[in-house]
Amino acid sequence: METFIAIVAILLGIVGIIGSIVPALPGPPLSWLGMLVLYIWGAGTNGAGEPMTISFLLIWLAIVLVVSVLDYVVPGYFTKVTGGSRYGSWGAIIGLFAGIFLAPVGMIVGSLLGAFIGEILFAGKDAVSSVKSALGAFLGFMFGTGLKLVCCGVMMYYIVVYAF
Repeated sequence: METFIAIVAILLGIVGIIGSIVPALPGPPLSWLGMLVLYIWGAGTNGAGEPMTISFLLIWLAIVLVVSVLDYVVPGYFTKVTGGSRYGSWGAIIGLFAGIFLAPVGMIVGSLLGAFIGEILFAGKDAVSSVKSALGAFLGFMFGTGLKLVCCGVMMYYIVVYAF
């Protein structure tokens, strides 16, 4: 049974890492669920032989909540700082979805092109302003994605440590 629980937790951690990149999946919450599975069913201990504590789990829940909120706030902030509009932000998200089939290059190029097209067509900006706004939207997206990846990567480390 412990092996099954460890496999479920690791799968949740892996799907969480994938969800950090794919916009449709909530990456950090899924990785945290992997840690929760290990806590509830007590599948193991860390290297020092200590089981996972509730305070450890709650601290990670707080981190996941902060990272999840920042993932929604940061791209808009980066876009706003570089003079972009909500059209650039929406264009970046739509471009990301359009490029998901050619991951990861398609996602990056799609996000940049989507933000650029959103700014130039819907916000009525010139090409230079649109490029600047597109870069801001893209950097915001990359920062949020990187933050989620780091969070999920560290949780995956703890999942492996406590599972085995």
